[in-house]
Amino acid sequence: MKTHLVKNLDDIQGDVLLPVSEEMKPLAEQPIAKSLSLHNQTLFLDDFESSDSEVRTLYTGERRIILLKLGKNTNSDALIKTFRRFAKKNAPLLKNLSSIVFTSPSIDSKTLLSSALCGLKVGEYDGGLYKQNRSESKTDFDLGIYIENISEQELSEICIKAEHVAEVQMRVMDLMNTPGNRKSADTLADWANESAKKWAYEADIFDLGWIKDNGMLAIEAVNRGSETPAKFIVLRYKPENVGNCPKVGLVGKGITYDTGGLSIKPSDSMIYMKSDMGGAAAVLGTVELAARLALPIELVAAVPVTDNLVDALAIKPGDVIGSYSGKSIEVLNTDAEGRLILADALNWMAKHENPDHIIDLATLTGAAVRSLGYSAAALMGNDQTLLDSLIAAGEESGERVWPFPLWDEYFDELKSDVADLRNIGLKPIAGQIIAGKFLEQFIENHKSWAHIDIAGTAFGDTEFGRNKNATAYGVRLLLQYLENI
Repeated sequence: MKTHLVKNLDDIQGDVLLPVSEEMKPLAEQPIAKSLSLHNQTLFLDDFESSDSEVRTLYTGERRIILLKLGKNTNSDALIKTFRRFAKKNAPLLKNLSSIVFTSPSIDSKTLLSSALCGLKVGEYDGGLYKQNRSESKTDFDLGIYIENISEQELSEICIKAEHVAEVQMRVMDLMNTPGNRKSADTLADWANESAKKWAYEADIFDLGWIKDNGMLAIEAVNRGSETPAKFIVLRYKPENVGNCPKVGLVGKGITYDTGGLSIKPSDSMIYMKSDMGGAAAVLGTVELAARLALPIELVAAVPVTDNLVDALAIKPGDVIGSYSGKSIEVLNTDAEGRLILADALNWMAKHENPDHIIDLATLTGAAVRSLGYSAAALMGNDQTLLDSLIAAGEESGERVWPFPLWDEYFDELKSDVADLRNIGLKPIAGQIIAGKFLEQFIENHKSWAHIDIAGTAFGDTEFGRNKNATAYGVRLLLQYLENI
């Protein structure tokens, strides 16, 4: 998408997109009214029916003025979704668009502009990955931008960043929306390799032999029922002159398809289990985005990847398996497999990389969905400063998180008669907390760790399809957190 700054309203050309916010007076009273020939218009914002995303078109001679209603919530995520929905549902209007006029005084100019550009770009996403007529991106036109308090240089920087964020989000959405029969550990490994080569960071891909030889027995156990060998992906991004910035370790759950194993899922739940690598996708996307934007921070990422299938070799409920930490685990439910592969990855990260902070993301529990619905991810950890930083980043980006405790009392649910611990609690309570408490046993007492359960936010109802689709949740949350520190 190309953009140029329009400094004078009288220089606005062609069809205009005009976002209108809650506090705006009747259009005829706006400073833009004369320049856009709106001084005879009587439309009030009360004439809009919905809270946001509603579109009205006014005709002034040969020009169309497209009014886009912004909602009361004006954080970055809400704004992106508004512009994204507009772009997706109004492709013919977008095709002929020449200019955007931003006049909302109550919204930070940079937030509004970056959200609009990102949303317009992502709004062109087409989830029909295997359709013969899948549409291509259309944002190759030049948009005139009228907005106060933004320089030409700032516009260029915001546009470039928005383009990168949108492209990475769409790549993450593609990865998550890919069906299980076309997505394996090799798929994610190839994605990581290609990205690393293009954006100049390091990717090491370790195979099942390495996993076994290095004692990652929990990953190996989950992989036993699969026809595709597991992979362990390690990414490293470290720009020159990184200075004294912290080193951040990211860990993402990479279950490419989850049947539940022998603790098999009901079919109406299983149809969405191509999305069970949402944590891995967010981590892969975040590292690529950091490299694209040349962020001055050091990242290391660990992504264990396998599927969780059923055959004669699959682990059984009641089996006791090993782990990279040396701890034995009684597997009471094979559908609690994500925490098993994360256990090995977290332990490897803590032992070998010792970053200043460790953050893991995983589509881990239905309990997180039942607790928070689809509006926030569940957050747990042992460092209040880190947790506060992620909460703040969530509020700024709109990809919100909400904290839950990890009190020692919850570990009672994980005590086993035959092993060091079991992988689930047996009571139908506090499932997301008990899962977090399980992961805590494998961080080697690291002082700054956070776990984000994105089960309710990574995949959901969107304007991109009739069924649930990927949201790319986590990419903008982590980007905001990294930029803040």
